[in-house]
Amino acid sequence: MAISPASTPPKKGQVAYKLLRLRRTGQLSPLFINKSQIIPIGEWIPAMDWPTPGYQRRPGWHAAPQPLAPHLTTNGRVWMKVEVADFVMIPRPKIQGSAWYLANWIKVIEPVPAEEIL
Repeated sequence: MAISPASTPPKKGQVAYKLLRLRRTGQLSPLFINKSQIIPIGEWIPAMDWPTPGYQRRPGWHAAPQPLAPHLTTNGRVWMKVEVADFVMIPRPKIQGSAWYLANWIKVIEPVPAEEIL
């Protein structure tokens, strides 16, 4: 999927879930790629291509259809409900949650309540 988001943010997207780093300041940031970025809540953010040594190049925002990522720890991290737009779904091994969305746009909505995390 080529990263070329439309020039205007979408109005609505598909509900998804994303595990983000929770900084001591209360701000959110990505787990691995471009992890210095601050992720705002309630704003559409276009995807950027950040090639990172040691990681396979998969441009786009990664999110999941449900709050499930058995291969990742949740220490210092928080599951957030998000919307994704202009995305493709790619199959992943069960240990990685079975499917990922790769999206050109993402908007963080709110934390996922603990009782909803799988």
